[in-house]
Amino acid sequence: MLRKLIKKDDRFFRLLETSAEEASRSMQVLSQLLNCPDGAPPVEACAKIRRTDKAITRELMENLCKDMPTPLDREDLEALASTLYKITKLTEKFCERLACAGKHVDNMRLSPYAPMLKDASEVITPLIKELRLLINVEKVKGMNDTLQKVEGEADNLMLSVLGDLYNHEPSPIKIMVQKDLHELVEKIFDRSRDLGNLVFHIVLKHA
Repeated sequence: MLRKLIKKDDRFFRLLETSAEEASRSMQVLSQLLNCPDGAPPVEACAKIRRTDKAITRELMENLCKDMPTPLDREDLEALASTLYKITKLTEKFCERLACAGKHVDNMRLSPYAPMLKDASEVITPLIKELRLLINVEKVKGMNDTLQKVEGEADNLMLSVLGDLYNHEPSPIKIMVQKDLHELVEKIFDRSRDLGNLVFHIVLKHA
């Protein structure tokens, strides 16, 4: 019965997987930017990804409001879609803030986040695709563990950078601007971690 229901409502999985691809793409764009901090922030590229993802999320929510069976609990589908969209939204917001930060981001330590973003981005779409099967608990746990590990590393890096900033930077404005940008990057990792926890919880529930 579950297999028939999943096949019938393939649209939800397709929408989630497409949204995951957009979230992954936004993180890869940000990773490339942080590897080359002297380049112009790709504000329009990130905005386009966010708009595409917003349309996907809207379509999924509209389908959730219809009187039709869903392959997963409605609240789980809504939580997954919302978390994925937040990743693209935060990436766009980071690029917007960076674009208007000017001289206040001179010598800012952002490049160490780049490989972490790349690692997380490579997990997101395969993780969402596991929802079609709902059987690979160990595999999903491994991907979730990767996202938790990356988020922890990013959090430690942010604390280290902020410690240096607070103790050695004389400009209050520069401290405020850079703190804001570091916290936005950290939120992207937080949402990736949340996504991993959500998927793992759903798979455990249905396994």
